[in-house]
Amino acid sequence: MKCPKCQYISFESGHRCRNCGYEFSLAVDPADLDLPIRTGNEPVGPLSDFSFDEAPSAVPAATPSTGPEDDAGRIPELPLFGRPGRDDDAPLVSLPATPRAPVSVRKSTVARAAPQRPAFDEPELDLEPAPPPRRAAAPRPAPPLPTDDEGADVQSESASAGARLLGAIIDVSLLGTIDAAVLYFTLRLCGLTFSDAMEIPVMPFAAFIALLNGGYMAAFTAAGGQSLGKMIAGIKVVTMDDSGSSDRVPLGQAVLRAAGYLVSALPAGLGFLPALFGPERRAVHDRLAHTRVVRA
Repeated sequence: MKCPKCQYISFESGHRCRNCGYEFSLAVDPADLDLPIRTGNEPVGPLSDFSFDEAPSAVPAATPSTGPEDDAGRIPELPLFGRPGRDDDAPLVSLPATPRAPVSVRKSTVARAAPQRPAFDEPELDLEPAPPPRRAAAPRPAPPLPTDDEGADVQSESASAGARLLGAIIDVSLLGTIDAAVLYFTLRLCGLTFSDAMEIPVMPFAAFIALLNGGYMAAFTAAGGQSLGKMIAGIKVVTMDDSGSSDRVPLGQAVLRAAGYLVSALPAGLGFLPALFGPERRAVHDRLAHTRVVRA
């Protein structure tokens, strides 16, 4: 069954269309078509409804128009319409036979063109004087060797043996007093007496005393070159390095000189003997730290 509304064809009978739900009872029955009865004189075959006996009516040929005409009957020359006698296949723009070079090539050619020189050479005036010729640097003279007079000056500036001995006695006495005070207070804190002093660990206590004494000597030497004993004796420690403009002992040299006291004291105190004899009176710790003791 075919639905008259959506033209859906179904092979089952029913009262409604399964596609659009149209009610078939509302459809109008088409009228019966009355087909004419054929008499047998009708043409048989395809195109039987067309007649080839009558000639077709002549249709006037359209005249070719080259464009719209104005009121006077003239055809204006417009670019969209062809003109009589013009070839439609000819190109609208004609190119030259030899193509031009690209713009980049033309610009580079102009930029690389050699500058034009004037027809005549202008004279140049030499107004600036020629610089004087540079002289070779003279070789630096070698430092003169110390003479006997300079050795005498060094010996006169060096501290005397008595002054150095006096300063050493004062510093040793002061440091001994400080060490005895440290030992006393350590025993009091531990609840021991002087007879029980051996019960204190020797190595840690000795390291603390060495650090205390070395710090005293290094700090005073770096601060002003004088410990308390050297201040009283009127002598001071200066550096022998020519790196700075001042003879003040740097902290590194002061620490090295304080550590050198141990080297001078190890061989039974023989390292201190050069401080009492010789022109410069430099002990072992002075030679290690590149210092010397002079009058203040």
